[in-house]
Amino acid sequence: MAENTVRFSDKELAEFKELISNKIEKAKHDLELIKSAYMNDHTNGTEDTSPQFKAFDEGSAVMSKESNSQLAIRQEKFIRDLKNALIRIENKTYGICRVTGKLINKKRLELVPHATLSIEAKNMQQ
Repeated sequence: MAENTVRFSDKELAEFKELISNKIEKAKHDLELIKSAYMNDHTNGTEDTSPQFKAFDEGSAVMSKESNSQLAIRQEKFIRDLKNALIRIENKTYGICRVTGKLINKKRLELVPHATLSIEAKNMQQ
């Protein structure tokens, strides 16, 4: 990192740290909900339904478990990315685009606090 690189102030970094910490807590809670739905054995009183319904319900349960598994994987990645953002805050490199070296727009970071690319760099990728 060059000596003249602009960075967010310590006060701004503290604000982002709080925002990210709150998002991590919510994401962990959401992950637990996804995992509990995945672990659910889907015996919600379907034993007395017709065989057609039961077959449909079993197929639905498999698709639901696959879907929940994918959601859990995405949620775990999101939590990891947020934790990495906290590390960047501690290193005082948070909010600096990893491609351009410029400061990422504050509004972008408020919406996507784990972003490592500015809009400019993101557009260059496409």
